[in-house]
Amino acid sequence: MWSAGMDSFIIAALAVCSLTAPAYGDKGTSKARSCSDIKVFYKGKGFLVEDVPQFEISGEHLRICPQGYTCCTSNVEDKLASQSRTEVENVIKDAGRSLQISLTGQYKIFDGHFLDLLNRSELNLQESFTSTWGSLYIKNSDVFSELYTELKKYYRGANINLEETLNEFWTRLLEKLFFQANGQYVIGEDYLECVSKQIDTLRPFGDTPRQMKMKVTRTLVAARSFVQGLVTAGEAVRRVSQVPMSQECMRAIMKMTYCPHCRGMPSARPCLNYCTNVMKGCLANQADLDTEWRHLADTMIQVADRLDDPAGVESVILSLPSYISEAMNTMMENIASINSKLFQTCGKPKEAGTSSTDDEIMKRRKATVEDRLEASSNKIQTLVSDVRIILGDNRPYWTSLPNLICSDRVATGLGSEDKCWNGNNRARYLPELMNDGLASQINNPEVEIDITKPDMTIRQQIMQLKIMTHRLKNALNGQDVEFQDTSDDASGSGSGCADETCSRGPRLVLPITDRPVAIPYPPENERVKASAMQNLPSISIYLLTLLILLLRR
Repeated sequence: MWSAGMDSFIIAALAVCSLTAPAYGDKGTSKARSCSDIKVFYKGKGFLVEDVPQFEISGEHLRICPQGYTCCTSNVEDKLASQSRTEVENVIKDAGRSLQISLTGQYKIFDGHFLDLLNRSELNLQESFTSTWGSLYIKNSDVFSELYTELKKYYRGANINLEETLNEFWTRLLEKLFFQANGQYVIGEDYLECVSKQIDTLRPFGDTPRQMKMKVTRTLVAARSFVQGLVTAGEAVRRVSQVPMSQECMRAIMKMTYCPHCRGMPSARPCLNYCTNVMKGCLANQADLDTEWRHLADTMIQVADRLDDPAGVESVILSLPSYISEAMNTMMENIASINSKLFQTCGKPKEAGTSSTDDEIMKRRKATVEDRLEASSNKIQTLVSDVRIILGDNRPYWTSLPNLICSDRVATGLGSEDKCWNGNNRARYLPELMNDGLASQINNPEVEIDITKPDMTIRQQIMQLKIMTHRLKNALNGQDVEFQDTSDDASGSGSGCADETCSRGPRLVLPITDRPVAIPYPPENERVKASAMQNLPSISIYLLTLLILLLRR
């Protein structure tokens, strides 16, 4: 006879067996869940589906994702980790490439237009001086062509002292004009050297050289520093955008991006602050560019204002022939007084018996040259306005990268803060949001960073930005500044890498260390549940055996 107590015991035992049966997945079904969904996802990433098991397996092998029943083998986890890093690096490169293209495009347009202005100015001088100054210009055309050659070299970054170049031009022009205006005398090299030494005392060209030097120096210094600033900014973006992610960063990105797939939650999207903390940690070195990048942008905008002032770059460059012609007229009008003073200082040269050249020059001395500004006077204004917009819009570029990357990844919509992926489960993300920069990441809960070891490539670019800003400020003060050839790799070897190599993330390899590997675990209640489930099969067998023995009695 079965007693009531025995019936109760059997019912209780059956209930315990049903409760302790192995459960798989988040829904607690009685059989392991299929991995068909992650197979499709994994294949879509270009990997072999043979890596993925048919059904969920125990996840003790996982080294990045929270452990528990999973469709991810170690190989799958490694490949997805590498894939997640590659994808984030490509987003950073694409954003950098877009900004670099904008800066380089503006540089090429401005550079082409400015050189075109110099070429047009030189052509204008050749055409007008041939008709107005005749043989005087033709015999001495090399003086003028060399001036434009030096101006172009200076603008392109050559180590040329602009003030000395202009002074040399006026000295040579004085010698040529004096020689041509005094054809009736025998004038040798020694006498011309004496003449050239009197230029500051005589001031044969009036105030024109001073005015021209002031305007030309102001314009060329500003234009040269402006294009060099665009080159430096573009190069900094190129190099920094190619800096590869660290192993620690790859782990954090994998945990945020693809661990939900391994946990059977493919639709789970990261919490906003969680994603932001991950990316602020991964881009901590890049964020340290922010201060010098903003300084450069602000100073570039100031230089742009200088180029856009009422005097006008076009007006200065295209008016060079007019300035020079005016100076020559001034000298020819005062040639008698100039000769008298030079003869007193250098001695009167011997007569040669001819004076035809002097007569020709005196007939042409009232010649004037048109500026030929034409319809291009607003082009520089348009170009610098475009640069202002680009620089202004991208002042916060380096600190906005985390938001850029997270913008299309995080959970949005009603209740998203409570149902987003927080690195372990669908739940609210509780840690506080980190500030920008390397020093602020000392307590970043998502990415382990050694704040004492900054990235040297990025530090080099910070220094380049600082140097360029200093030069730009000097240019604003009218100081002539020296520049390195833009083709020179100022950062040294190893500071950058080709796009194809930077975009290819290495396979995940955990560091070999005596310390135990820190593996992120699920919340405490999930750990208890998982631990209990691993022991449940043996308990179930024990209870079933006991029940069978009781039934046989």
